[in-house]
Amino acid sequence: MITTDFLDELARFEAASDRNARSEQQGERTTEAVGEGLTFADYRRYEPGDEPRFIDWNLYARTDELYVKQFEAERNFTLHVLVDASASMDFGDGDAHKFEYAAKLGLGFAYLTAREHNDFRFATFDATVDRLDRGRSNRGEVLGLVEQCNEVAPDGEADFETALTEYAATIDSKALVVVCSDFLADLDAVDAGLEALASNQVVLAHVVAPEEKALPTGRDAVFEALESEDSLRAYVSNRLEQSYRERFDDHADGVEGVARDLRARYERIDTGRPFFESFGDLWFE
Repeated sequence: MITTDFLDELARFEAASDRNARSEQQGERTTEAVGEGLTFADYRRYEPGDEPRFIDWNLYARTDELYVKQFEAERNFTLHVLVDASASMDFGDGDAHKFEYAAKLGLGFAYLTAREHNDFRFATFDATVDRLDRGRSNRGEVLGLVEQCNEVAPDGEADFETALTEYAATIDSKALVVVCSDFLADLDAVDAGLEALASNQVVLAHVVAPEEKALPTGRDAVFEALESEDSLRAYVSNRLEQSYRERFDDHADGVEGVARDLRARYERIDTGRPFFESFGDLWFE
């Protein structure tokens, strides 16, 4: 279960951020604090969750309506978060659960993006994409997304090529795309899906649960596929365990290689690690 407590703690990342490094990472994204050095663009009606400091009280006195100021930064940059909700993400215990950990990473990006007065979109994907946000890009929206993520039951098989290609066609402005996934799929399909996003700034959060990295040796074990009905009973010898680790590492290295070829940022995230340490590595370049 994801709680909203972690959102308030994320403010320290905004305060400690190296603005120049993040500007380089995210293209022309604004590097000034909201309201400082930004060009006023327009007003829009206040919505629950908007920061009160952006309300124009003089306009309220004249119209008896609440409006918040918009700045040019909002129009220069949109964050897109894509969280893998396929069955393989339903793995790991407690705080190390892959889907919940990945969703928190994406929610953290959305929350800090909203605090900087930029737009965000938030979606989950398996064979298709399911957009969860309502286009409001404020704190209230993020709080609602926490509840929606808690209702997601990871299931099915991830179709990276179809889902990511279809989503890429909906991006119509300068964007940073954050993909949070275990990337347990054919590398060619992963490559094809990510290539469709490659005209944007792309960050890959490759989430791995501690239990996935190695097998317990010296006993029989039943291996059950999470995205199919297949299962296999085998004795886990030292040789089998070594072979498993090599194949697991080779696949992860392959995903990293895809990212490198597409000039995307790549971070391998151990879900057994404290969340804020992982988020710091992902948020800061």
